[in-house]
Amino acid sequence: MDLDRRLFRSDISVMTETTDKKKLPAVVERFILHWGDMGDGWGVNRSVSQIHGLLYLADAPMTAEDIAETLGMARSNVSNSLKELLAWNLIRRVPILGDRRDHFEAETDIWEVAARIAAGRKEREIDPAIAALRACVSDAADDPTITAVASKRLKEMLAFTELVDRWYTQMLRVPRQRLIALVRLGEKIVGYLPAGNPTRRGD
Repeated sequence: MDLDRRLFRSDISVMTETTDKKKLPAVVERFILHWGDMGDGWGVNRSVSQIHGLLYLADAPMTAEDIAETLGMARSNVSNSLKELLAWNLIRRVPILGDRRDHFEAETDIWEVAARIAAGRKEREIDPAIAALRACVSDAADDPTITAVASKRLKEMLAFTELVDRWYTQMLRVPRQRLIALVRLGEKIVGYLPAGNPTRRGD
């Protein structure tokens, strides 16, 4: 167990020996590291994800100094990460009576967290992709050097991306209880679908 704890602590971003002042339970460290890995895989800075993971499990709001000491991160790194989390609307500032410092807490409603992450990813990934594809399709229509095959595939990619965008938008607008019912219904619908491999091109 001691070896596991050392391994987990050594992986936390910009970790320093100052973490001896505030030791986290092994399970909490494991979650923070896993959350950081997930964020890194999505293109989110690892430190940002780790701080979000810490605040999500925290019993009370934390200051930037508390976060920096707990995770062993540089104060400037924590400050920049908190700004990004505020922009994603995943954390909020919380006033504490008698303390002039900023305190932060995370949104803990997991459905709300998922919705905000989805909205953020749509804004940062899907919207720019649609804009770029629409420009490409428009330019291709006026460019005689673009082959029919290339033009067709650009249109297909745009149509697919717009379909994903419409689905995203619809899901973000569905009321909570209806969304939960829809997810559960989806599990049942899959059970009625015919088994077998998807049809391959040329089959």
